[in-house]
Amino acid sequence: MRSEASALRTAEELLRELEAADKFSGVVGVQQGDQMLMRDAFGYASRTWNIPTTVETRFDTASITKLFTAVATLQLVEQGAFALEASVVGYLGLEGSGISPAVTPYHLLTHTSGIADDADEEAGERYEDLFRERPNYSVIETADYLPQFIGKPPNFAPGQGCRYCNVGYVLLGLMIERATGSTYRSYVAEHVFVRAGMDRSGFFRMDIVEPDIAEGVEAIEDENGDTVGWRRNVYSYPPIGGPDGGAHVTVGDLLRFHGAVTERRLLGSALTAELLSPKARHRELGAGSHWMGFGFEFETDSDDVVRCYWKEGVNVGASGMLRHYPMQDITVAVLAVGEHAAWPPIKAIDEAVRDA
Repeated sequence: MRSEASALRTAEELLRELEAADKFSGVVGVQQGDQMLMRDAFGYASRTWNIPTTVETRFDTASITKLFTAVATLQLVEQGAFALEASVVGYLGLEGSGISPAVTPYHLLTHTSGIADDADEEAGERYEDLFRERPNYSVIETADYLPQFIGKPPNFAPGQGCRYCNVGYVLLGLMIERATGSTYRSYVAEHVFVRAGMDRSGFFRMDIVEPDIAEGVEAIEDENGDTVGWRRNVYSYPPIGGPDGGAHVTVGDLLRFHGAVTERRLLGSALTAELLSPKARHRELGAGSHWMGFGFEFETDSDDVVRCYWKEGVNVGASGMLRHYPMQDITVAVLAVGEHAAWPPIKAIDEAVRDA
């Protein structure tokens, strides 16, 4: 562990430089086994009042929320509420919607459904542009997302490709609600957050005051690239998170979530193993592959041995990552303010871990 701690000192120096240059506001946690190698806060949680972040600051996790949706879905599969091979259209009564009856929860979890996304991130579309004409405050309940994608033609037949798709997780959220008679957010709060010991986590509305929540902002820059102000993200996506993104957690809770997964406190052994294994090859890397799994994404070497798995989140005003390196038993959690803020520290920590 000493070599990892030594390598991380270089990464921490970079974090302090980024903080001093006003380029990073967030919290970083690095854990090896049960030992915390690093947990520190940087920059501001509120630009309005110049309030610094603390390790207990809660951040918008953006798409990291998909991990909570994946676990909730697998819990219900484990209980027999529906099967991974069930017809999503049949289960939800969405016949005639344009979504293929052959689409299953397995396809949705692994981004192999072919369903057209509401904002196709792989094509460079921006999620916030959905709300230029549609009021973002009209999207509160899980079913409110349906008009944004339900009529779009598919990109490919189910199982015949792999393309990142946010709205697949919206459909999983609807399946969770149909199976439980509860709202998606209530189910996740009780059966994921509470069971994982994530007592600082929740789905919090932007228009209701909650303590210790980082304010989502983006820098306003002049023609020279200098920051001249800050833009809030309150019109950029729905005012409360849903199955595809937007839960608020602390870095500590994110690490606790991963611990609860690996200790099989959220799922039994069989589905835990499935959650932590790659499923669909997304693209080739220099000396390996990038895979999609049940929420997590995976990097493998040329022999398809997993080097690391992760879930990142990015949206206007927020970015972050939960990443685990199995061979070193190191888990990294980064949550930040700003859609570009998390990537330099994540890259530095990744290099430190690999070098060590």
